[in-house]
Amino acid sequence: MTGTEILDLAKTHLGEKYILGTSVPKNNSAWKGPWDCAEFISWIVFQISGKLYGCNNNLGNPKTADAYTGYWRDNAETIGKIITIQQAVKTPGAAILRVAAKGTSGHIVVSDGQGGTVEAHSHADGVIASVVDGRRWDFGILVPWFTYESLNQISYNPPDFTVYRYTLPAMVAPMVGKIQRALKTAGFDPKGIDNVFGPDTLKAVEAFQQANNLVVDGEVGEETAGTLGVSL
Repeated sequence: MTGTEILDLAKTHLGEKYILGTSVPKNNSAWKGPWDCAEFISWIVFQISGKLYGCNNNLGNPKTADAYTGYWRDNAETIGKIITIQQAVKTPGAAILRVAAKGTSGHIVVSDGQGGTVEAHSHADGVIASVVDGRRWDFGILVPWFTYESLNQISYNPPDFTVYRYTLPAMVAPMVGKIQRALKTAGFDPKGIDNVFGPDTLKAVEAFQQANNLVVDGEVGEETAGTLGVSL
C-alpha cells in the first residue's frame, strides 16, 4: 500500500460535492459524495487498507466511524508519523493538516508530491485540485502502514501575510479589530470590537465562511479576508 495509491484514488473524485460535517460510510466503495475534508481522506485510507485512521474510534464500525481533523492530529501524535510541510509537499499521498482550534474545524488535504493538493475544499468548489503554497499549515502526516516515496525537491512557500486565527494566548492586533468590524457589518456579530481574536470572533468567522461557501476553518487568510473586504 503506497501513498501514490492514496493520491490516485483521491483524483478519481474530483468535482464531487462537499458538505461540512457530513458522515461518510468508510466501507462503501461506491460512495461518490458528499464529502468533508477529513471524511474524504479517512475513506480513502480505509478503501485501500481496510483500516480506519483519523476517526473517533479506529477500531469501530467503519460505516459509522466519525472522521475529523482533530482525530487526524491525535492519531499523528500517537500512532502516525508527523513530517514537515517541506517533506509533505514532495510526498505523493501525504496528508497536510491545518490544526483546528478546540471544538472547531481545521482542514486536511492530500499532497500530490509536486506542490499541489487534492482536497474536499468547500460547498462552492467540492473536491478540487489546488496548491500548498501561500496557505497556512501545521504539519504533514504519514499513515504508518503505508509506504511513501518522495519526489524531486520542491519548496513550500508559506503565506507572506499574517493569518489571523484563534490561539492561546489570543492574537491581539488592530487588524483583528478591522476584521471584527467587517464581520459585524456583514451581519456576523463578534460580540465586540476589541482587537482580540477570541472565541466569539472565531464563531463569527466560521459562520461567515459557511455562509459564503468558504473553507470553514475559522482562520482569516487571504480568501476570507478578501470576501470580507479586508486587506491583510
